[in-house]
Formats: sequence, C-alpha cells, structure tokens
Amino acid sequence: MSSDARPPIVDMATWQAARDELLVREKAYTREGDTLSAARRRLPMVEFDGTVQVVGPEGPVPFLSLFQGRDELVVYKHMWYDDTPHQGQCEGCTFTAWNIKDAAYLNARGVSFAFLTTGAWPEVADFVDFMGYTLPWYSVRDVPEPVGGEMGYLTSYLRDGDRTFLTYRTTGRGNEAINGVFGLLDRTVYGRGEAWEDNPEGWPKGQHACWYWRTDADGNSTWGETGRPTAEWTRPGAGPVTTLGRHGPHH
Repeated sequence: MSSDARPPIVDMATWQAARDELLVREKAYTREGDTLSAARRRLPMVEFDGTVQVVGPEGPVPFLSLFQGRDELVVYKHMWYDDTPHQGQCEGCTFTAWNIKDAAYLNARGVSFAFLTTGAWPEVADFVDFMGYTLPWYSVRDVPEPVGGEMGYLTSYLRDGDRTFLTYRTTGRGNEAINGVFGLLDRTVYGRGEAWEDNPEGWPKGQHACWYWRTDADGNSTWGETGRPTAEWTRPGAGPVTTLGRHGPHH
C-alpha cells in the first residue's frame, strides 16, 4: 500500500496533542447525542390495540405478550422477500439482526426485544433456525401499523397495564444504534471503506455503501447472484449458491 494512504508519523507528544484536540469535539458530539436522547424521551406517543395477533413459535399471540411482562419493548422490523431461499433475504436487515444476539442487559433495565417481519411464519421460522438467532421473532403479516406496516424500522413501545403505545421509530442510518460494527469501523484509519466518506487525499477509494454486507464463498464482496449475506457464511451448511431466488421486492 502506498505511504500516501497512511497517517503521518509523529512522536507520542504530538500524537497526544492531536488526540486531545479531537477529544474536545468528540465530547461535544456525545453531549449533543444526550440532548437528542432527552428530546426523544419527550416525544408524544400513540395508543394502539395491543391485543392484535402476531405469529410466533407458539402460533398466534397478542402483541402485548412480546413485552414479557416488562414495561418497555424495542423491536427491529426485518424486511422480507417471499418464497426466497436464505441467501436471498435482505442483507441489510441480516447485518442488523446479526449485531444483537442477546437482550440480557436490556431485560435488566426492564426492556424486552424482538424481531418482527412480514414473512409468512413457516419461512421465517426456517430462516431463524438456519441463522441461529436466539431472540424472539414474530410474523406481522397483514398486521396494520404501528405493529406491522413498513419494515426496516427500529421501533419502541411502552406498556401501561393492558394499554400499549408507540413511542419512537427510526429507519435508514437511524438503525445504526444496533450495529456496533459501524462504531468500530468509524474508529479505524480506513473507516467503513464507503465512497461517501470524507477521507484524506490518497486514501483507498471507497466502494458503494454496504458493499461488505454480501460476500462469496471466498470472502470477496459481491452483490451478484452467487453471494450470501456475510453472516450466513458462519452457519453450518452455508455453501456456494447460484441464485438469490428473489421473485419480487421485499416488504
């Protein structure tokens, strides 16, 4: 790699001075995040029917049961391609789901977590089993908002007895709160390796956003017909594929 694609070499004192200067900006960024979080806590909320049925491993259950007796619930709404093999499911949502495998610390704070998707339950159950996910999953097929509706959203709910409320939701880059991978990549020299990033002159040219979310059997990034969502290669039996098997857009 060209030496132009590396930070300048300095002594420790010079590095520490530059680090301290950046730290001032990082702390300001953190405090602004605290301010935004405070504003989220002050959003109004929408009451809805918590008895609406969703489908999980035990069959249809009321949405209220997803709280597991706790007062708060966070869900991620996973996009879905119908009648599609595992490798054809949404690479972005797979990436998101792979980043949260345990809700112990949320539970300790009185918050439950679940995944919702519009896929038919038999297909969803097979995918969940293949991926080895351990958090609760439910199908919200044909269920109206704010339980169902558009997928790809991180959504929060509140329970007051048998009453249920929508309190917050976000999508797009707002979902990055789940993805610790982004936070780590943002602290490396070459970042996410995506073309939109502001990099120094001479740095490797970034690729399209999300390019590393789907890879082939050799670990090469590819969005062609022979790739899988990257996390799938960690699963037993995840061999090479010749097609994504998608028959239409996700929902």
